[in-house]
Amino acid sequence: MNTEQPLALLGGLTPSQFMKRHWQKKPLLVRNAIPGFVPCVGRSGLVTLAGQEGVESRLIVDSPKGWKMKHGPFPKRSLPPFSQKKWTFLVQGVDLHHDGVHALMQQFRFVPDARLDDLMISYATDGGGVGPHFDSYDVFLLQAHGQRRWRIGRNKDLTLQSGVPLKILQNFETEEEFVLNPGDMLYLPPKYAHDGVAVGECMTWSIGFRAPQEGELARELLLGLADESFEGLGDALYRDPKQTAVSSPAAIPQALSGFARQVVDKALKDPHLLDSLLGEYLTEPKSNVWFETSENEPDLSAGVQLDRRTKMMYDDRHVFINSESFRVGGKDARFLRQLADKRTLSAASCAMLSDAAREALLDWMSASWIKPLEDFLV
Repeated sequence: MNTEQPLALLGGLTPSQFMKRHWQKKPLLVRNAIPGFVPCVGRSGLVTLAGQEGVESRLIVDSPKGWKMKHGPFPKRSLPPFSQKKWTFLVQGVDLHHDGVHALMQQFRFVPDARLDDLMISYATDGGGVGPHFDSYDVFLLQAHGQRRWRIGRNKDLTLQSGVPLKILQNFETEEEFVLNPGDMLYLPPKYAHDGVAVGECMTWSIGFRAPQEGELARELLLGLADESFEGLGDALYRDPKQTAVSSPAAIPQALSGFARQVVDKALKDPHLLDSLLGEYLTEPKSNVWFETSENEPDLSAGVQLDRRTKMMYDDRHVFINSESFRVGGKDARFLRQLADKRTLSAASCAMLSDAAREALLDWMSASWIKPLEDFLV
């Protein structure tokens, strides 16, 4: 992507300008961000998805007795009548299940893939919404059908209401208000309070971004480090031939603390190990994603394209795909990085790979992580 090319998606800003002026800083309202936008998933298609196992969905009803929330799957007969006001259902990760939605998400790849998460679609009847709230991550709110009224504000008080199944702000203060029409889009940075209410029947597409928490990231990296390190550590036992008699037996010996630090230092002796573990963590497929082994003979002659569910990234020394890492260099690195960036690789480029890299592509195709490019052109 040319990051210096002005985009209608960003209101005429270039991606570089948007990231400098707005990303994690302040909202941006874009009228007609996608001119003539016609959603490739309508109400009936969304209802079908919400009824499927392995698809994350929620039903939220604003009733006279208060907020109610249920988790899917939802057979169509379990949803309220479409004529009933003030209810909404949300389907998470629609990009994993629909090629058209996945293709739309590619327009937002001026942000690193390591941060791009998924696309959620919310359908709401008149007056439907999820109450005033804030997200801990960046979000683009693209109006797909009908109208939605948004109120936003920089709330300092993030206290939540108690006794409700949703994270609704107790003291929401409005600073600005907009009504979005199909094709309009609103960007909000993390923790910017907002409340969206449907004006008639509407659908909103939310492009969300992941922001790993310190604790979560530390836990995953340390677990991965443990798996890797045990293989490289020996069976040496702690020895203390100079240990003296003690009058305070419960005190941990300093020599034993030093031994423990040496073990950790030894486990981290490879300076690139954490980079490898980070890449594997960032490309791990979501828990509701699984791949079925292909029954077709793998063939690279038409070129390849990543499956929409596949995550592929790279650093200076590795490529990562679906939580696996591979050391690469030279032309293999150049072409496999191109596959990660463009999500396609031509037949000519595939032919120039080393035997080892081609063998890896064939294995990925057998696992259905990649597919022949011709499958996407018919």
